[in-house]
Amino acid sequence: MTTMGETAISTVRESVVGWLAEIERALVTADGQAVANMFVPDGIWRDVLALTGDLHTYCGVQQIHEAMVAALGRTRVLGLSLDDGVPVCAVQRGGEAAIEAVLAFQTAIGRGRGVMRLDPQVNGERPRALALLTALMDLRGFEERIGKRRPSGSEYGHRFGGPNWLDERTVKARYERTDPAVLVVGGGQAGLGVAARLGQLDVDTLVIDRLARIGDNWRNRYHSLVLHNEVWVNHLPYMPFPDTWPTYIPKDKLADWFEAYVASMEINYWTGTELIAAEYDRDGQHWRAIIRHTDGSQRTLRPRHIVTATGVNGIPNIPNIPGLKNFAGEVLHSSAFADGSSYAGKSVLVIGSCSSGHDIAQEMYNCGAEVALVQRSPTTVTSIGPDAAGRIYALYSEGLSTEDCDLISLSIAAPTLRRSHQLLTREWYRLDRELLAGLADAGFCWDYGEDSTGWQMKFLRHGGGFYLNVGCSDLIVDGRVTVLQFADIAEFASDGVTLGDGRALAVDVIVLATGYHAQQALVRRLFGDDVAERVGPIWGFDAEGELRNMWKRTAQPGLWFSAGSFAQCRIFSKFLALQIKACELHLLPLARDEAIPVGSLRAIDLTDAG
Repeated sequence: MTTMGETAISTVRESVVGWLAEIERALVTADGQAVANMFVPDGIWRDVLALTGDLHTYCGVQQIHEAMVAALGRTRVLGLSLDDGVPVCAVQRGGEAAIEAVLAFQTAIGRGRGVMRLDPQVNGERPRALALLTALMDLRGFEERIGKRRPSGSEYGHRFGGPNWLDERTVKARYERTDPAVLVVGGGQAGLGVAARLGQLDVDTLVIDRLARIGDNWRNRYHSLVLHNEVWVNHLPYMPFPDTWPTYIPKDKLADWFEAYVASMEINYWTGTELIAAEYDRDGQHWRAIIRHTDGSQRTLRPRHIVTATGVNGIPNIPNIPGLKNFAGEVLHSSAFADGSSYAGKSVLVIGSCSSGHDIAQEMYNCGAEVALVQRSPTTVTSIGPDAAGRIYALYSEGLSTEDCDLISLSIAAPTLRRSHQLLTREWYRLDRELLAGLADAGFCWDYGEDSTGWQMKFLRHGGGFYLNVGCSDLIVDGRVTVLQFADIAEFASDGVTLGDGRALAVDVIVLATGYHAQQALVRRLFGDDVAERVGPIWGFDAEGELRNMWKRTAQPGLWFSAGSFAQCRIFSKFLALQIKACELHLLPLARDEAIPVGSLRAIDLTDAG
């Protein structure tokens, strides 16, 4: 963000206001061509529910024109103005200079916000947009029950002899005679964020998790784990972490916060409960979801929606490694690893060189084990800290509210994101050049990521393939953790491995840090082959640069997915919840492939829309 003088601010603001007035006229008159002409030739429009009822990114004037014509045939836009709560400023996004402003507007069904970035090089001509975001924030008449719209709670006061708030909460959470409208499978940050959002939209929601205690999905991870990105990026919806918290959050502190969050947000949550199968009743437009408790008892629930929130990846990937069955020692997958205290003095082989593999190797070494890390493919490595990996979240430390930062982050569509990460990766390499050279000397293979876009784009494309260095890379450079390439292993023996050069390596324990199967495998297990094929791949970019099947309607009616980082889960939980509420109000069809009827987005009364 660049500071401008008063004269410059005034001039830029006039340009922004003029552009807004012109595009508002085109939107109100439903002139899609006029709207498209207000963009540079390779401009970008990203819409999140506001005009299209879905998540879409359009690149270039022709795509924007065609999409605008279709969208403006279904809905209306009015009341477009600057959001004065966020200053107009000069920015660099993806290495491209722009004038950035936050917008407010109304549509036929609710309140929207947006972000515009104008080309500052106008050369006397009218300014044109490099990028525009339009996002639906509220459904009119069904806004979140927060702030001034919060419930009064007076219905629980002075009710002598009757049930109080806790009594009613306890009865509601049991679902003895009712079914939830939404069943959320998975009680991590993805599931909790969606459930909290749905609760404030008055959509009855139940979260289930197979683990014994709320927060165990973090509490049960390896002993030394802390989050690898800063606290101010990782807030959950409605309840930011306290200002007293450390920059990098320990796993157990986070797990305890999850328990407090569930209680404070009044989330219905069943521990020790897993979904074992579900079948969709098309006639009744609901699921028959079979759940099983830890005592073995089962129950069938009939929610209208199921949100799968079990992570970017689902089932542990335990590869069929030729000859591994010959090894007589302990073999465990990284998902079963707790801490390294019982491995002191042992020789450990960790197969897999991404985040879990590195962290487990470091934990084992620090507990007194002799550790070798086995690489199967190159890994993108970046140091942790504000001068390296932290730069990806620099926006969140510039003084804007989390909500405003989330909106600006949402406005950065895939083409700009790609350019941004290419620039960041180039800077990361400069900062880490000595570390990376040392890794190469130690026999470790690293890369820049696809298209030299670094670790974050690897996460978005593939869900893994990187390591944020919190110390293990230094152990490798110093030779305290050794590195092997998987291709160098000739065979497994009962007491270890034989390398291609004939050396024998004695091993007591092998840890498979081999990741997880993609979510489609979990869909196949829970919902069957037909649903898995209908939905298709989950995660990774589609042709528009949106993540496939994430946070939006899928080809399977009533089936939704949420996963990703804390920031992604916080940002997109809002829009997933809004879509479910819109489906409940019959403003949107349940499946992605069902067309939105003309006029459906005009369904809510506009008499008091300003």
